[in-house]
Amino acid sequence: MTAPPPPIRVRNVTMAYGDFVVMQDITFDVAAGEIFFIMGGSGCGKSTLLRHLIGLKDPAAGTVEFWGEDFYAATPERRAELLRRVGVLYQSGALWSSMTLAENVAVPLQTYTDLRPNEVQDMVELRLALVGLRGYEGYYPSEISGGMQKRAGLARAMALDPEILCIDEPSAGLDPISSRRLDELIQEVSESLGTTIVIVSHELASIFSIGTNGIFLDAETRRMIESGPPREMLERSTHEVVRRFLSRGET
Repeated sequence: MTAPPPPIRVRNVTMAYGDFVVMQDITFDVAAGEIFFIMGGSGCGKSTLLRHLIGLKDPAAGTVEFWGEDFYAATPERRAELLRRVGVLYQSGALWSSMTLAENVAVPLQTYTDLRPNEVQDMVELRLALVGLRGYEGYYPSEISGGMQKRAGLARAMALDPEILCIDEPSAGLDPISSRRLDELIQEVSESLGTTIVIVSHELASIFSIGTNGIFLDAETRRMIESGPPREMLERSTHEVVRRFLSRGET
């Protein structure tokens, strides 16, 4: 029996802004249930690659497939259908400041489902409880900490039970304890729901504690130069830039 295609398949993607090529010939798969890290130094195009994966920017060349379908060759209607199976947690959390946490989490449910108001409320309370924010439904983003804002953003990203969750720099601006708690939540989501998770990050504590696979983008060569589980990358990579990145320059 033929194995199903991976949730994400990237083939020969070139990322560019006009004539400036950021990265070229990027090829990788993200298997179901992985916590997959996109790694590399500053300016290598990690967040740009994530934008390609979530439909915010067309690649200059190459293909991005979701479950075997070429996303950028699909109709706008089909793209929208595919993206409803993908949740996104942005670096800032991107919560609406004028809305309570409950109202923020409710937006995707009100927009994309036919649930009744009481059913939306139940789903919102469940999602906030999942990220440890039970009792904070009526709070505004300005009334809670940065770590709690990230968790609320995660609850909203999970509102529609996405099969894929894309996260941009989840630890940015967080203290080590809040960062670790967010890592634990991400791992719980992966293990309990089977969600495939793609994370852009340079935080080694997160990469080594929860990462199951990943790629390394090199700004100098403008190519993906390594792939695999993070610890295996550190042990076997022949690229000094990879070893130095993964060991904080101590090799």
